[in-house]
Amino acid sequence: MEAKKLKIGITQGDINGIGYEVIIKTLEDNRILDFCIPIVYGSPKVAAYHRKMLDINLSLNLINSAAEANEKRANIINCTDDEIKVEISRSTEAAGEASFAALEKATQDLKDGLIDAIVTGPINKKNIQSANFHFPGHTEYLEEKFGKKGDALMLMVNEFMRVAVVTGHIPVSQIASSLSTEKILDKIKSLNTSLKKDFGVMKPRIAVLGLNPHAGDEGVIGDEESTIISPAIKAALEKGIICVGPLPADGFFGSSNFQNYDGILAMYHDQGLIPFKALSMESGVNFTAGLNIVRTSPAHGTAYDKAGLNIASEVSFREALYAAYDIVNNRNRNK
Repeated sequence: MEAKKLKIGITQGDINGIGYEVIIKTLEDNRILDFCIPIVYGSPKVAAYHRKMLDINLSLNLINSAAEANEKRANIINCTDDEIKVEISRSTEAAGEASFAALEKATQDLKDGLIDAIVTGPINKKNIQSANFHFPGHTEYLEEKFGKKGDALMLMVNEFMRVAVVTGHIPVSQIASSLSTEKILDKIKSLNTSLKKDFGVMKPRIAVLGLNPHAGDEGVIGDEESTIISPAIKAALEKGIICVGPLPADGFFGSSNFQNYDGILAMYHDQGLIPFKALSMESGVNFTAGLNIVRTSPAHGTAYDKAGLNIASEVSFREALYAAYDIVNNRNRNK
C-alpha cells in the first residue's frame, strides 16, 4: 500500500539567518511533493525577498489555513505583519517576534491535527525571548506545549549515529547537580522507547557515557559514575533494556565504537553534540523525542555569517524533512 502523503509544517525561523535559504533550496526540488505536502509558516513577503536574493524561481501557494493546502504545491501561511523588514545577518526584535508567531501558529495546527509534523527553521534563542517565549530552545517550548517537564528528549540523528542528552540547554556549572539516577534512568527508558517506536529498532543497544574525564577513572576524577550513573544502568538492565556504560566519551567517539550502538546517551549537551556535529554538521537532524508529536529541525543554527551569500547547504534541512516523514510513518505502523 502506498504511504499517505503527510502535511508537514515548516516554521520560518529567524528571517535574517539562513532559514529561508535552506527551506527554499529544499522545496525547489519537486520530488519533495511525492511524499509530503509542505506548508511554510512564515511570510510571503519575506519568502519573496529571499527567493529574489537567491535567484530561485520557487512559487509558494498562499493559503489561509492548513486545510486549504494544495497537495501538488509548496504552500505558505502568512503569520507576520506585511510591513516586516528583513535585515540580513542581524539579530532584531522584529525577527524574534516573527519566528515566534510562525512557531505558535504551526504548533497550534499540530495540536489541532491539521498537520502531521513540524520541521522548525533555526531561531535566535536571544531575540525570540518574550513574555510568551521564555525557553532556552524549541525542545523546552514543545515540552510545555505537548507534555510535562522531563518528557522531552533531545535526540541528534544521522545515518550512522543517534545521540541523546540527559541535560540539555543548561549552564555547564549546573550539569553535575542536575543529574540523578532517576533522571538518567528516565532518559534511558525514553531513548529505548524512541528507538523502537520512531526508528523501528527491535532490540536497541544503548551506550551510556560517563560524566567525568575517563568516566571518573574509578573515582580518581569524580564519583558520579559509581554513585549516580551505574545505578541507573543497573536499573535499566533489570527492566530488560540493553545498555552499556558508563563509558569514557573521548575514547568512545575517537575509536568509532559508537558505530556498534543504536543509541548513545550523553550526560550533557556539548558532550554529545560536539562529536555529533563534527561528524555530521551538514546532514544531522535534531529530533524532539519523548512527546506525542513529531518535530525535527536541521542540526545548525541561524548562521548569520552565511546569510545572504547563497552558500548555505540545505542538506540538513532536507534530512530533517525526510526524518519527520519517516518517524510519523514508523509511529503509525507501531500503533
